[in-house]
Amino acid sequence: MVFNPNQSLGLESYHCKYTDMRTGILVGSFDPYTIGHDSLVKRALPLFDKIVIGVGYNERKKYMQTTETRVETIRQIYKEEEKIEVKQYNDLTVDFARREGAEFIIKGVRSVKDFEYEREQADINRQLTGIETVLFFAEAGMESISSSVVRELTHFGKDVKRFLP
Repeated sequence: MVFNPNQSLGLESYHCKYTDMRTGILVGSFDPYTIGHDSLVKRALPLFDKIVIGVGYNERKKYMQTTETRVETIRQIYKEEEKIEVKQYNDLTVDFARREGAEFIIKGVRSVKDFEYEREQADINRQLTGIETVLFFAEAGMESISSSVVRELTHFGKDVKRFLP
């Protein structure tokens, strides 16, 4: 069976409308942006016509890098990829998704703990807006790479180049 994006999949009850243009968002603080994040984008890219990477800012959080630095770093990584846009946001992910015209939220899971958290978030987001969440499981060897681990290693002067794209 071949998937036709114009064909109804019976998902109308979820308020999810498949159009000719499939847009997904990948959101996070990305402080810093790791090879795990890059892996998600590269694996998701064939599924979407456009991916918007949303760099979140939360005033209650302390960051290692400014939001502008995080946005610019990610833009440089994908400067040759016209299907990717990088933007800053500071509100709910579903509100950001609606502004960007996204029908999908792209998330990565490294563990059962991540899965449970993301499942709950996906359910709430779907109930609020009909936006679906697409989960990607971490590639082998990347399950323990996280921004917080990279920040901790950086704090103690360790070389983290192998964890950054």
